[in-house]
Amino acid sequence: MEVRSEGIQVRCDKLAAPVIPRTRLRIWFIRICSSIVLWTCLVQLVTVSELWHSHLISGITSRIYNVAQVQVPSQADYESIVHAPPPLVPARNYTSNGFLRVSCNGGLNQMRSAICDMVTVARFLNLSLVVPELDKTSFWADPSNFEDIFDVRHFIDSLRDEVRIVKRVPKKFGRKYGHTTLEMPPVSWSNEKYYMEQILPLLGKHKVLHFNKTDTRLANNGLPLDLQKLRCRVNFQALKFTPQIENLGGKLIRMLQEKGPFVALHLRYEMDMLAFSGCTHSCTEEEAEELKRMRYAFPWWREKEIVSEERRTQGLCPLTPEEAALVLQALGFGNDTQIYIAAGEIYGGENRLAQLRTAFPRIVKKESLLDRDELRQFQNHSSQMAALDFMVSVASNTFIPTYDGNMAKVVEGHRRFSGFKKTVLLDRRKLVELIDLHHNGTLPWNEFAEAVQQSHVKRMGQPTHRRVIPDKPKEEDYFYANPYECLCEGTECDDLLGHHNTSVVPP
Repeated sequence: MEVRSEGIQVRCDKLAAPVIPRTRLRIWFIRICSSIVLWTCLVQLVTVSELWHSHLISGITSRIYNVAQVQVPSQADYESIVHAPPPLVPARNYTSNGFLRVSCNGGLNQMRSAICDMVTVARFLNLSLVVPELDKTSFWADPSNFEDIFDVRHFIDSLRDEVRIVKRVPKKFGRKYGHTTLEMPPVSWSNEKYYMEQILPLLGKHKVLHFNKTDTRLANNGLPLDLQKLRCRVNFQALKFTPQIENLGGKLIRMLQEKGPFVALHLRYEMDMLAFSGCTHSCTEEEAEELKRMRYAFPWWREKEIVSEERRTQGLCPLTPEEAALVLQALGFGNDTQIYIAAGEIYGGENRLAQLRTAFPRIVKKESLLDRDELRQFQNHSSQMAALDFMVSVASNTFIPTYDGNMAKVVEGHRRFSGFKKTVLLDRRKLVELIDLHHNGTLPWNEFAEAVQQSHVKRMGQPTHRRVIPDKPKEEDYFYANPYECLCEGTECDDLLGHHNTSVVPP
């Protein structure tokens, strides 16, 4: 090596001596030779490793890799493991007959029930359901979309074994590709036979069907058990509020529970309800005229000329705050009772609540319990505000609605599902009669209180069958107020509801 290098060095010196010093050439030569030797050794090692299948080297490298991979989890990683969502249920595999779009109409709880119905319709027609569109044109003019109120990811994932839910209709089914959407409102109170025989054939031509009204479009009774249970599954499990609503609603509930038991009073003495029902009892002439103007301003409110007192004696008006105070006292609630007003703005403001507050000083509302900043994100979003009231009402020790509207019915059903929690279902027709007798001095307080209590002994949300009225679905008990098919199983249902309690009213 030395001889060769010296020879090379001599030749290099002869050529380069006049320009470059001898020491610099030697350093460069050593570097080049070292690099050649190193590369040669590396290539031979790789070759030998491949020929011998060196288990030693691979074992060492494998252990090094595994050690590098096993790291101590961070706090965030630990929390994600502990609170990891449950595994998704297997998706249902079916050939879709088309897409179902739905535009829900009404307030939050009317839309909620409609969504449950439309999932069920999509299921037995083998349709793909588009995430429902919420009403933005009603009295409340709430701009909220589905994902602003409900957890859309949970909604889609939790029902994937029943129906395919998508966020939008694929572009290939648009007008550009020759497809047209059929828009129509389905017939109210219809059973699965109507949808199978009248609606399904339409999807042969129109791959996209748009139901532009969804309220009460599925029958209360007479549906197969699996469809009734699916309606419940959507209602009680799939329709989960957004984390923002859940967190704030949970805070409200904790604040109330820390101060003891509480009553949720759904005081439906709000401007829209009074205008819609034509109930002006105890209103001034100016207020009555204002409510009448509102009723005429909404063309889809069909009744215009309404006799208020006649409507009231029929039990078709929400109780006034003054009437509600009397009823609560007669039912035995003391002045130390904590009462949460589950409602929007009371017509007449705080002045109309004066008598109720005098009788029950511990009255609170979400606006008085929460900071203004906490409610700011929900302002001008009536459905999101209603969601907070809904959560508190379901969690309350006692729930008392002063009118049997959609919220009252849906909350009643949730409370039955939660173990038949106490829900006082007011007999307004009887109450108005008793209140008037008490006011004119005919019925002393003790007799009034006893009569009120006796008339509500069996109206506390106990287990019972729904009332069925053949050919009069509007007068039947509402499915979502008492979904008894979902509350018990088999013979247990008979024991719970009573063998002879069919609640069928003959035609």
